[in-house]
Amino acid sequence: MRHFIGEFEEIVLLTVMLMGEEAYGVGIKKEIEERLGRTVSIGALHTALQRMTDKGLVQSELGEATAERGGKRKRFFQVTPEGVSILER
Repeated sequence: MRHFIGEFEEIVLLTVMLMGEEAYGVGIKKEIEERLGRTVSIGALHTALQRMTDKGLVQSELGEATAERGGKRKRFFQVTPEGVSILER
């Protein structure tokens, strides 16, 4: 299946790829804001990540619970082979 992505999704996908194993919500948001000087709402980011997960462009898994996050686990994202293919096009 061929997917099309918008500019914001492309930026998010590239950022996830760039960050590697450390790609999680707040980190992705900060990276985009620092590199592009562009404000990103966490809601818009989560919506884009969910859309790309549904399309099979990224996948995620939960990390370990940490004390600094009050026992909450981070959700880490990585680009799938389909996501890499979209970026190459």
